[in-house]
Formats: sequence, structure tokens, C-alpha cells
Amino acid sequence: MKLRTTVLAVAAAGLITGCATGPDRKPGDPFEPMNRAVFTFNDGLDRYVAVPVAKGYQKVTPQPLRTAVSNFFSNLGDLSNAANALLQLKITDATEDIVRFALNSTFGLGGLLDWATPAGLPKHHQDFGLTLGHWGIPSGPYLVLPLFGPSTVRDSMGLVVDVKFNPLNYVEPAVRNPLYVLQFVSVRSDLLGATDLLQQAALDKYSFVRDAYTQQRRARLRGTGDNAAPLPEYDDQGDSGAVQSPAKGSAAGAPAALPNYADPGDTAETPETASGAAAGAPAGVPNYTDPGDAPASGAAGSAPGGSTAAPAAPPSSAAPAAPASSAAPADAPASGPATTSAPRPAPAGTAQPASAPAAQ
Repeated sequence: MKLRTTVLAVAAAGLITGCATGPDRKPGDPFEPMNRAVFTFNDGLDRYVAVPVAKGYQKVTPQPLRTAVSNFFSNLGDLSNAANALLQLKITDATEDIVRFALNSTFGLGGLLDWATPAGLPKHHQDFGLTLGHWGIPSGPYLVLPLFGPSTVRDSMGLVVDVKFNPLNYVEPAVRNPLYVLQFVSVRSDLLGATDLLQQAALDKYSFVRDAYTQQRRARLRGTGDNAAPLPEYDDQGDSGAVQSPAKGSAAGAPAALPNYADPGDTAETPETASGAAAGAPAGVPNYTDPGDAPASGAAGSAPGGSTAAPAAPPSSAAPAAPASSAAPADAPASGPATTSAPRPAPAGTAQPASAPAAQ
């Protein structure tokens, strides 16, 4: 009777795991039937227990307090990061983790405030599974652990050592257990946005989580997950808030990094007019204005350099001398403006009186 019951139980388990096997079974996931069953259990537990508790935690706890709780547990994790970095002979990372812990514990009220990140000390993510992988131990098949979620055979072995590295493990159970619960709720609250994305984007949640986990572990093992190079700055120069003075001779409002294609006559600041150039002409442009086109009444105000004297008449404009045989009338006016033209010459043969004034 007992043998018959055992055979029936094994057959039922085979049917359940056979139905749970995905159509695109991957070679790196030989335990997929069992993993899918555990994943379904974890997903149901998360949906009906963890997510409501995390949402209630977000609702009753203000954001600054939630950030302080996350910083506290993250600060404790720096000790585990430093220990694994030392085992991997990453002295620089281990030193940064120790300095982070000391700085945040001293000046951050026991780790509630994170002063190390603004100070330029990056946050590293290490565990004993990555330490084993650093020394060449393969990850093994993909594995889903009850309550703990996605893992591998190597990482599940490292999880036992990570518990020993956790400082909370050495606290009294009356204090340790509530802190473990608070840490779980805090982490689950921070991942609510990722859960919504998973629900919307993933057609097969199990495959999505498996591929994302394996890619993340490979990236961290290669060292590309931490200390990534900063992204290029694609913001507009005007968004920085700094006002840069344009270069000399550049058009007003043009960015400093662009060439100056503006017309010199369009600049807001007009340089002084060159000597001899017409008033109002832009700098750098030749003077094509005829000097005779300027009005006589405005010559004093428009002459450059503040000169009030009228320009001298060209030599060709002087009146020709009267012929010797011509004579001006005796009653010709003796006075007149200096710039008037010479009097009309007298007809030939007309005698000029001795008392006639000289030709002007």
C-alpha cells in the first residue's frame, strides 16, 4: 500500500512539472519544471502578502523616513561588500567600502544619512557567490529558491556564507528578527515600480526574471555593474544656468561653441565709426558715400571726429580768372559770400574802368 502511494505521488509530481515546462526550455535551466513551480509559489506569496504590506508601509511612512531605513541597511551591507572585495583582492573597492561605512556611521547618524555617495565614494555590490565566480567557479544551473527567489547553484551556496557576513546575525534574536522583517519590507517597497513594469512588459514572467537575473550576475562578475562611466551630457547649454559672455566680435546671443556667422552690421554694440567713414555705416564695410551727397546744413553735425568746418572745395572748382580785355561793371557789388561763383565775363572789347574792383 505504501509503495502504491509513493508511485502515485511521483506520477502526479511528474504530470505537474511536465505541464509547467516551458516550450523554449534553455540549456542553462535544466531544473525549469521545478523552478517554475517554485516561482509560481513565490509569485503568489508576493502578490497577496508582500505587495500589500509594502504598499501599506509606503502609505504610512513618509519618504524621508523610508530613505533613512534603506540607508541604514545599505550601510550595514558595506561591511559584507568590503569582506568579499578583500577576498577578491580588490583593495581599492574594499577601502572605499570601509571608508563609506565609517563616514556614514559617524556623520550619518548610524547610517541613516548617506554622506559617502555625495563625497565621491561609490557603492559596490558584492557577495560570496561573486567571490566564487571571481576565482573561476562556474555558476551552475539556474535555480529558484523558496522565499529567496532567483539564484544559481553557486549563488545558493554563497548565500549561506553571506548570512555569516551580515552583522545582524550577531544581534539578539529579539532585535534581529524584527530588523530582518523591516529590511524585507523596505526592499520590497523600493521594488514596487519594478513589479509594475514586469506586469506590463513581460509575456512570460518566469523567463523575463531568469534572463534579467543571469545577465545582471554576469555583468557584476565582469565588473561592469559598478563604477560605470557617466553618461554623456546632452543637456542644452542654456539649461546649466551659467551665463557665458560672448566672445569679442561675436553676435549677441550666439552660443560660445558655434562659429560666428552673423553680419557685423547686425551686432547690438556698434563700434566707433572709422575715420572718414559716413555716419551710421557698419564697421568693416567700405565707405561708398559720395562726399558731395551730404547736405550742407548737416555737414557740421554729421562730420566725423566732431569737426565743424566744411570740407574744402576741390581745386577744380575755383573760378577761372577773367580775361584781361574784359571789365566788370562799375556798379557791381563788391561784397558777397566767399563761396559764390565768379561773375559772368564781360563781352569782348569792353573797357574795364580803372576804379573797378578786382575780380572776386
